[in-house]
Amino acid sequence: MTVRYTLGCDLSYEVKSPTVFIFNLEVAKLVRHHDLVERLVISPSHERRTYMVPDIHNRYFAIDAQPGSLNVRYEADVTLDVFRADPETVNETALTGIPLDIMPFLLPSRFVPSDRLAAFAQKEFGDIAKGHRRVTAICNWIYDHVDYQRGSSNETTTASESLIKRAGVCRDFSHIGIAFCRALNIPARFVSCYAYGLEPRDFHAVFEAYLDGRWWMFDATRQANLDGLVRIGIGRDAAEIAFASPFGEMEAGPVKITIEHADGSPEFPGRTTDAISTEEPAPNAGAT
Repeated sequence: MTVRYTLGCDLSYEVKSPTVFIFNLEVAKLVRHHDLVERLVISPSHERRTYMVPDIHNRYFAIDAQPGSLNVRYEADVTLDVFRADPETVNETALTGIPLDIMPFLLPSRFVPSDRLAAFAQKEFGDIAKGHRRVTAICNWIYDHVDYQRGSSNETTTASESLIKRAGVCRDFSHIGIAFCRALNIPARFVSCYAYGLEPRDFHAVFEAYLDGRWWMFDATRQANLDGLVRIGIGRDAAEIAFASPFGEMEAGPVKITIEHADGSPEFPGRTTDAISTEEPAPNAGAT
């Protein structure tokens, strides 16, 4: 089933000194993001430099802002065509079958010290049957043992710190899930997205695990519909895909996020229990 969404964001800043902004807020150009129509308005008008990362499709643009007010408004219409599967049929991919370009997502990164959490992950999840069900068990554990608590973390909080505090927000839930997966030799990566069903509306963070030759989405917060996640960017952790990275003195205003069914229809009746992917299978990938 495909669903068309109208979505976007409205960002405002008071720039105090000349500041370079790098934004990552545009919908990723994926095969399963059909008929993408976009509008980007920067006020006052600025020239922008653009870059799309090959293969992973992250889209960045940069502007050089002078002191004064700055507003960035992005709107898009996109048809999301998710791939669905029975979770019981999704197995883990053997290390020998993981493509080399995916191997970095097995390694520790700035906010995901998976090596420090390896013993804990093995004790908690090592005996669970491998596959989608094991990553779901990781999400269940995070949901049951970590409180979703706004203000409990900041932009420097790591997965191990969130685990000790037993509190965090979507960013932290995703970092913990990624850390546990990598500790179990399951490649995992951070995902930023527009999330249908999320209240209050905000940029949302989930993660993907590489299983059976393709990337599958997981959300340990259980706050949005897995089949309503429109991807913006992916990275080893949140450091690589902040929606805005300012280099200079500025003060950020409120962030407004919107995502609705384009036809105005109501929300899905419930959360999906299907395995969900918006990526195509990796070529020549093997599985256990």
